[in-house]
Amino acid sequence: MFDFAEELRKLPDQPGVYIMHDNRDAIIYVGKAVSLRRRVHQYFQPSHNEGIKKAQMVRQIARFEYIVTDSELEALVLECNLIKEHRPKYNTMLRDDKTYPYIRVTLGEDFPRVLFSRRQKKDKSRYFGPYTSAGAVRDTIELVSKIYQLRTCSRVLPRDTGKERPCLNYHIHQCTGPCQGYITGEQYRERVDAVIEFLNGNYGAVLKSLEEKMNLASENLEFERAIEYRELLGSVRQIAQKQKITHSDGEDKDIVALASDERDAVVQVFFIRDGKLIGRDHFYIRIGNEDTTAQLLSTFVKQFYAGTPFIPREIMLPEEVEDHGVLEDWLGARRGGRVYIRVPHRGMKEKLMELAKKNAQLVLSQDREKIRREEGRTIGALKEIGKLLNMDNLQRVEAYDISNTNGFESVGSMIVYEKGKPKRSDYRKFKLRTVTGPDDYASMYEVLTRRFTHGIMEQEKLAGKELSGEYGSFTRFPDLIMMDGGRGQVNIALRVLDELGISIPVCGMVKDDNHRTRGLYYNNVEIPIDRGSEGFKLITRIQDEAHRFAIEYHRSLRSKEQVHSVLDDIPGVGPARRKALMRRYQSLDAIKAATEEELAATDAMNARSARSVYSFFHPEKEEGKTDREAAAGVETASR
Repeated sequence: MFDFAEELRKLPDQPGVYIMHDNRDAIIYVGKAVSLRRRVHQYFQPSHNEGIKKAQMVRQIARFEYIVTDSELEALVLECNLIKEHRPKYNTMLRDDKTYPYIRVTLGEDFPRVLFSRRQKKDKSRYFGPYTSAGAVRDTIELVSKIYQLRTCSRVLPRDTGKERPCLNYHIHQCTGPCQGYITGEQYRERVDAVIEFLNGNYGAVLKSLEEKMNLASENLEFERAIEYRELLGSVRQIAQKQKITHSDGEDKDIVALASDERDAVVQVFFIRDGKLIGRDHFYIRIGNEDTTAQLLSTFVKQFYAGTPFIPREIMLPEEVEDHGVLEDWLGARRGGRVYIRVPHRGMKEKLMELAKKNAQLVLSQDREKIRREEGRTIGALKEIGKLLNMDNLQRVEAYDISNTNGFESVGSMIVYEKGKPKRSDYRKFKLRTVTGPDDYASMYEVLTRRFTHGIMEQEKLAGKELSGEYGSFTRFPDLIMMDGGRGQVNIALRVLDELGISIPVCGMVKDDNHRTRGLYYNNVEIPIDRGSEGFKLITRIQDEAHRFAIEYHRSLRSKEQVHSVLDDIPGVGPARRKALMRRYQSLDAIKAATEEELAATDAMNARSARSVYSFFHPEKEEGKTDREAAAGVETASR
């Protein structure tokens, strides 16, 4: 349970982005703050009022998280990246990249220019930004043009060299005249390199020079010139906020940072997609006395990227790991292309690494008790179950359930828990093919047979290809199968495994007369469980989740079948007209209550199809109805 009072106390007085989640863990709002502590606290003050929309949003908040940044500018850009990625319900949908200005250095030209740009294209240019102030960007472009005397014209050089007279900028000493050949390409390129150094963040010399000129102008009573230098100083300082949240290379990369103490470690991963920081996640690790940072990082990379569906081209680590080359080969094979593991030592990547480590350290220092509670609910609970069943290293559990209505549309569900948490990407649904009627044992036999037969086939295909990255959905077998029931369900599972030559422990989740879990049935013995233990609570969650997943699938099929059994059997009504009817009337009762004229006014319908629908639902009003229509009418009434 999320403790709002405790989490609000932990909020840092630093700039960053806060992310609000609802009770389904969906992101409903993303905001930025100069001070996370002050801004997030405001939402939960009784006197705080930001309108009806925000008040409605606050009522739906089940938990919040945050990412600390180094400046308000970084918080703003990260906020927009996250809004574009997650499209939260209560954020105003806004803003694409053209909102933010960039500085563009046209390195694809023989004599590059420094330009203002609203878009970041994939060309040979070098982009800096994005920035929040268009005025500051223009002032900076003007400044570097004055200092480094780069051209601003659109002439194609060297093709147009000497064809026209030099422009005014040359005569006022703000351009070196490359259009006349007054400067060589090598000399001009040195100036461009100096501009790039300046835009990369080496502002010291320029700031010092501007400050000296401002003071000198002020001493000479040249106040207008002093004001001009002061405004330029302000623009440069605004640009000087180092921008780490968006990177101009447009690459996909993960930034992996680690913070640790004597017992625990937190790994923070920043996900950068198409050059933008779009999210993060953190992971808790229990460490031993002799574990080094490099060993922890290597272990994390293996475990995390073995299970994630997307592997970026570049993974940044805070320090070198011993099996660097082997990891690159393995990740490259899984990705289907080269993967680079790198350790940044300077530039924006190093700054991002510092930011990730800062957030990891914050999580570690503030969430130590939360980590232990979460481990008790998940890994600790799984260890309790393993101890009851005399099983070591219990990691992956699969549970199954059957759902039907008097044998109608029987379905099976398979859910997966790993390390005590649901792994929803591995959940699977089964629509029964061979069983008719409400036979749960036969249904479970079919579901388990199909699941493990498919798994055996996938394993055979992958024999000798462990590094191919082509793992199928059923390839991994569980450490334990948990059946929703007692001896009968367990024996069905054991029979399937025996027929397929598979050895996996199976236990049943036994319920009492009030349909509450009371124990586990394992090796022909019912094992009682302490109802207050975390193991018991985990078993209950697994049982409820398997039941929920099966029922939801059954309901969806039943709903589709009900719609099909009525509307799709009406002559002249195909998929397009069926969708149009359901879109307008929402229910079969509403369609039945509509007049023939109202039906004809529906999109995709005409007078003939409307008459057919009306006759289908009102056969008693049709003279000379056919036997088929009468039968259809009886069938509809019975449904």
